[in-house]
Amino acid sequence: MENKLKIGRFNRLKVVKTVDFGVYLDGGKGREILLPQRFVPEGTQPGDEVDVFIYTDSEDRLIATTDVPYAQVGDFAYLQVSQVNAAGAFLDWGILGKDLLVPFSQQRSRMRQGGVYLVYVYLDDASGRVVASAKTERFLGNTFPEYKEGDEVECLVTGETPIGYSVIVDNLHRGMIYTNETFRQLEEQETVRAHVHRVRPDGKIDLRIGGAARERVGGLAESILTTLKANGGRMALTDKSSPEEIKAMFRCSKKDFKKAVGALYKAHRIELHPGEIVLV
Repeated sequence: MENKLKIGRFNRLKVVKTVDFGVYLDGGKGREILLPQRFVPEGTQPGDEVDVFIYTDSEDRLIATTDVPYAQVGDFAYLQVSQVNAAGAFLDWGILGKDLLVPFSQQRSRMRQGGVYLVYVYLDDASGRVVASAKTERFLGNTFPEYKEGDEVECLVTGETPIGYSVIVDNLHRGMIYTNETFRQLEEQETVRAHVHRVRPDGKIDLRIGGAARERVGGLAESILTTLKANGGRMALTDKSSPEEIKAMFRCSKKDFKKAVGALYKAHRIELHPGEIVLV
């Protein structure tokens, strides 16, 4: 069965012929797509398969490149405006000679040259072109998350709130990484790996930085023992210490620290004294 060509994404296509200015690739349905010579891997011959990104040029012709864009169709990303004209704002997309259009109708407010904006990249059905939208909310939460606790996901940090960080999960869902579940400051536009804590009834996802809870606590307990041994069996840090003090020493949340200390205490590996932990 013939694979459907994915415009705005990477495809593996077969070389059908070579010409002086590049090679033509089999785009299916009788279409041949040019891969310009500067992108052709050395030694490529007819019959070979190459991984290429497919987009349309200014004349709506399908073009292939081996350049890796900053975002593909279906991705959320922060991109910078390279120019603004009567058609809309054009974003630096990472593709040589091709910027990404955000029509005025898809802007939350008028974009300015040099500004960096969160956008969603999609294929416009009417024009067949890859475009972007700054009205990102309508592209999120359209399917209910099918995750279980501990699943690893990719998160794009989109802002900080009084309780934590709002994120986009796997380019599909809204999520939150709570401040007490992180061991460092997160930055807007940063991409991080996280683990699912729970999926709420409204479809939003609570997340944790680091491994699954058992793995985090187990590794932290070993770090506490190592620190105690290196400091003569005593440590002036307890489960009553501030989150900032705990984070500075062990790069973990106070919640995980208390769990690790509790596990060590129950295992008779440590004693809890006023103002300090003592190695047994």
